[in-house]
Amino acid sequence: MSQRLLKLENLLRFHTICRQLRSLGQRRALLAQWRHGFSSAYPVWTAQLYPLRRQTDMLIGAALSQYRLLATKKEERPRKPQLSSTKSKKEVEVWIGMTVKELAKAMEKNIDYIYEALLNTAIDIDSLEADSHLDEVWIKEVLRKAGMKLKWSKLKQDKVRENKDAVRRPQADPALLTPRSPVVTIMGHVDHGKTTLLDKLRKTQVATMEAGGITQHIGAFLVSLPSGEKITFLDTPGHAAFSAMRARGAQVTDIVILVVAADDGVMKQTVESIQHARDAQVPIVLAINKCDKAEADPEKVKKELLAYDVVCEDCGGDVQAVPVSALTGDNLMALAEATLALAEMLELKADTTGPVEGTVIESFTDKGRGPVTTAIIQRGTLRKGSVLVAGNSWAKVRLMFDENGKTIDEAYPSMPVGIIGWRDLPSAGDEILEVESESRAREVVDWRKYEQEQEKNKGDLKIIEEKRKEHQEAHRKAREKYGTLHWKERSFIKYLERKEQKPLKPKEKTERDSNLLPVIIKGDVDGSVEVVLNIIDTYDASHECELELVHFGVGDISANDVNLAETFDGVIYGFNVNASSVIQQLAAGKGVKIKLHKIIYRLIEDLQEELSSRLPCGVEEHPIGEASILATFSVTEGKKKVPVAGCRVQKGQLEKQKRFKLIRKGHVIWKGSLTSLKHHKDDVSVIRSGMDCGLSLDEEKIEFKVGDEIVCYEEKEVLTKTSWDPGF
Repeated sequence: MSQRLLKLENLLRFHTICRQLRSLGQRRALLAQWRHGFSSAYPVWTAQLYPLRRQTDMLIGAALSQYRLLATKKEERPRKPQLSSTKSKKEVEVWIGMTVKELAKAMEKNIDYIYEALLNTAIDIDSLEADSHLDEVWIKEVLRKAGMKLKWSKLKQDKVRENKDAVRRPQADPALLTPRSPVVTIMGHVDHGKTTLLDKLRKTQVATMEAGGITQHIGAFLVSLPSGEKITFLDTPGHAAFSAMRARGAQVTDIVILVVAADDGVMKQTVESIQHARDAQVPIVLAINKCDKAEADPEKVKKELLAYDVVCEDCGGDVQAVPVSALTGDNLMALAEATLALAEMLELKADTTGPVEGTVIESFTDKGRGPVTTAIIQRGTLRKGSVLVAGNSWAKVRLMFDENGKTIDEAYPSMPVGIIGWRDLPSAGDEILEVESESRAREVVDWRKYEQEQEKNKGDLKIIEEKRKEHQEAHRKAREKYGTLHWKERSFIKYLERKEQKPLKPKEKTERDSNLLPVIIKGDVDGSVEVVLNIIDTYDASHECELELVHFGVGDISANDVNLAETFDGVIYGFNVNASSVIQQLAAGKGVKIKLHKIIYRLIEDLQEELSSRLPCGVEEHPIGEASILATFSVTEGKKKVPVAGCRVQKGQLEKQKRFKLIRKGHVIWKGSLTSLKHHKDDVSVIRSGMDCGLSLDEEKIEFKVGDEIVCYEEKEVLTKTSWDPGF
């Protein structure tokens, strides 16, 4: 503080001395003028100037001393370090095998800068792409020209992420297991009476709620028998489109009841059901249905099943066969008793303690309740508040209900239950596992998504590598095409080739777009959407019309679906979903087609028709008349001779304005038009059956022979049908 005050005092003194010097300087100048003008008259005044001069010298000396003091203080200040006049070179971290794009990013330059740096080197610029790998010599060359320093680094290895997945518990101690009800799957061919059979067992009208009498979903029901015992039934659809859903039903079941109609016998889906049961290693109980019909033949069914190694007890096998009538209810209790007897032999037990394990049977989105799943509990006891994980979704159970919609508090093993509280919609068939907390559930879902992403990245890298090899091969062939031309000449030739490539005309673009059908699929439940997608996967007619799946999902058709369809010029197909009047008006205004169906094969038939409408029309030939050549001769017209055929019409009539073809020994050797058609010497336009005529063709090089046939026909455009066969 004292140093600052001293400095301020010195500045004030210096400022005061400077002011005094300035005033003395002004006075001295005035005295000098006066002395020059009056020196001779006033000599006494000259003597008075000496004290002023002495005072001035004293003030100048004081000012100089103050200036030296201030200068000394200033020099004593610490000096700031001066910046170096030369900037240090930028250091770039590089590694062996880095690509052009990676080098440009490391240097904070664009890719063109790398190309320019390598322009006058031995490397082939034309062969370089953004993902091309650079040798060490070229990396050094680029950095040298850029004036940057090189720093080699080792490739960093990805940190191995710890597995955070949830898994099933080890097998429980047999002493802790308690008996449970059997889970039974009803399988068989379409319309063989599976749903009607369940309908009688649980005394509800399920079949009447199904569109067209065909079961569209997997239904899980708990049936209580008069004896007090319970059986959980899974009703899997029998239609061909639901093969995947039937397979899923077999994977969670203990026993399969194979329903075969006594009048139809073994059908395609019957064989598939047998295969699913074998794959799941599940025993079979045979229910021969429709035995009330006059044409029923149960023995024929048993014999047909022998070809598929399904041997009934009557034939010395171990498969129980029960003749029933689902329509009248005959012998249904015998079927239930046979099922319970088999279940008793299997000694079905489960652990009712500990975290829950189960399987998602079906999933859908309810407007008022959000994502909902139907599940079968396989282990543990599910209660309200439990935290579950299934696939890439998790839930905190808010509400549980049975197959009748009644709210329940607990769900035990073998029990079907509806679960509400899912954050996202899991897929049918996903494994359900209970975890200890919501944070643990998020951790499991994050890990599963990470695993899926890693698998996807591996697949993408494989595809990229294949594309890279294809590109290198194409580039090699292009290099061979250009030979030993200089790179500038090659660039000029490529420029000319690009210039010759004309854009598609509007008509050509329309034709190209017409061979593409983008579709959006919406379904009421996850399983239904899966079925439709599985059918679309069988599409094998891309050479006729390309089928592109733009989007799929669960729930009613939304405005987003309509906007998406408008963008891709696609068609929206809805299965068991609705489109409100507002959505339909929006779609109509945008020119978007919405096609709603409640029966799966009707939707596929509609899709086939839409694909067929995108195909170019075919041409069919419709014969009008036939004539045989009886004689040949030639006539002179001007300076040339024209061959003429003398014919007799055998069938129909010949019309000059139509198309004709010449057939010789069953082979068509010419198609075209006539130049003349005469009856005797008169030109005519029509020759009817039984009349003779002479005719000449529009091609003079064709020679007629006796016995040839002339056919008059007309061409008509017909709609072409797609060759895609979905299998039903």
